[in-house]
Amino acid sequence: MRTMTEWWRGGVIYQVYPRSFEDSSGDGMGDLPGIIDRLDHIASLGVDCIWLSPITQSPQADMGYDVSDYKQVDPLFGTLEDFDVLIGKAHSLGIKVIMDQVVSHTSDQHPWFKESAFSRDNAKADWYVWADAKPDGSPPNNWLSVFGGSSWEWHTARKQYYLHNFLTSQPDLNFHNPDVQDAVLDTMRFWLNRGLDGFRLDTVNYYFHDAKLRSNPALPTPDGQPLTNPYDMQSHHFDKSQLDNVAWLKRVRALLNEYPGATSVGEVGDDERGVELMKAYTSGTDLLHMCYSFDFLSPIFTAEHFRSKLEAFFAGGETGWPCWSLSNHDVIRPMTRWAQHAVSREDLSRQAAVLVMTVKGTVGIYQGEELGLPEADIRFEELVDPRGKRFWPGDKGRDGCRTPMPWQAHKTHGGFTSGTPWLPIKHAHLELAVDVQNADPSSTLNFFRKLIAWRKAHPALLTGDIAFFDTDEPVLAFRRSAGDQDVICVFNLSPEARSVDFAGVYLALEPVSHNAVVSGTAIDLGANGTAVLLVPAGEGSVAYRAPAPAVAAE
Repeated sequence: MRTMTEWWRGGVIYQVYPRSFEDSSGDGMGDLPGIIDRLDHIASLGVDCIWLSPITQSPQADMGYDVSDYKQVDPLFGTLEDFDVLIGKAHSLGIKVIMDQVVSHTSDQHPWFKESAFSRDNAKADWYVWADAKPDGSPPNNWLSVFGGSSWEWHTARKQYYLHNFLTSQPDLNFHNPDVQDAVLDTMRFWLNRGLDGFRLDTVNYYFHDAKLRSNPALPTPDGQPLTNPYDMQSHHFDKSQLDNVAWLKRVRALLNEYPGATSVGEVGDDERGVELMKAYTSGTDLLHMCYSFDFLSPIFTAEHFRSKLEAFFAGGETGWPCWSLSNHDVIRPMTRWAQHAVSREDLSRQAAVLVMTVKGTVGIYQGEELGLPEADIRFEELVDPRGKRFWPGDKGRDGCRTPMPWQAHKTHGGFTSGTPWLPIKHAHLELAVDVQNADPSSTLNFFRKLIAWRKAHPALLTGDIAFFDTDEPVLAFRRSAGDQDVICVFNLSPEARSVDFAGVYLALEPVSHNAVVSGTAIDLGANGTAVLLVPAGEGSVAYRAPAPAVAAE
């Protein structure tokens, strides 16, 4: 059971990427007035909260994830007054608002960095991570940047290297310095005092580095061959995910506790320890409210994968809370990422939606996910993302999931802007525009609306326990339980039909089921079929054993 101040527990959070939501000025960039104009669309989904990607002042080298002033709205997006209007209207519609807090690093244009870089003895000299060169002039260790190359950049004025986990223009703050922590908390309080309901904490496990600056060990690649990005060839023992982080996160939670209902969701970027860190950062009542990792944002689409991550998180009766997402602004959209596991994009979009809405945890959905948008095919000459430019074509970057929302199929640029959009809107997206799907009762958009409303009507799906049935691939099956009624969910994660054994009495095959028929003791699942059944508490069981491979005749 969740309390009024725990609206986030089992809630649905809708991510808005402001650059690409709605442009009100005609400059080709989405903005806060555009978001305000489209709040009714978000409200129609039935979500609990909006997460705004960065809107604070920035040179935009990394699309706002390089902040130069934490207390100003970037003019690209509007003004502080626009922000206040957005908060007021969202609240009037019953929607909370959280926003990105990007504080593991700043822009090199931030006044803090300019002062820190001026000399080795100024008031902010230790606000960033500075280190001397080795005797041969090389960097202090082998740490690498996510965006390529060494994570150390030489600064001629200080005659030292500074740490940057991302672009060279994104120097890392030194969270070992208590003054840095105090300054960051002050920026958070500024927005909370304006009515913000909390924060999505970017790269939450990157705040602290190993103070001894020890080099990372190698991480063997699967086939022994080099990868597209050398960053993935290290085990990141020392440049992030340090134990010091926990005490700092307690300070963040203490601040948020001063504002009833304020919440936090941390982004954990660690391929080796994602779920482990999600648990560590949310356990008990004095750390973050929620965390998500990239485990559900990967190309893996198997029953074992989803089950293992969920069971790992909840093993041992953990008191932490996860937020699960299938898409966001950093990864290939799932309709493209998992296309090989489906015949129809429509079937896959419905199955993915029901899956993320029925597992235990809070749900994050990303703008356009409710339309079933595939990844946009962006040409190299259209790229804006620095990661894509650096690693093309092995990694085409993140622009394909960041293209503008298609609002109206037959308007120029999909109704997003009257000018030239910062990224192109592709034809495949126009076919899935909001106005087209609004008019179709069977559309993916209307399915999302129905699904979210249905989810809210079943307490077991908000905070109930989860227990898995033992089934072979490609079938995933689990029970959600709370009170006197359980929800059994069965998924065929493949493009081939499967028949699953069911024993017990069911009350109903729920309307969010898709490509599923219950016949006697069998649940017949078509391609990407999904069956959701209401059963009395503790009743019903599901079994599936994959057929033995055929033996070729001699």
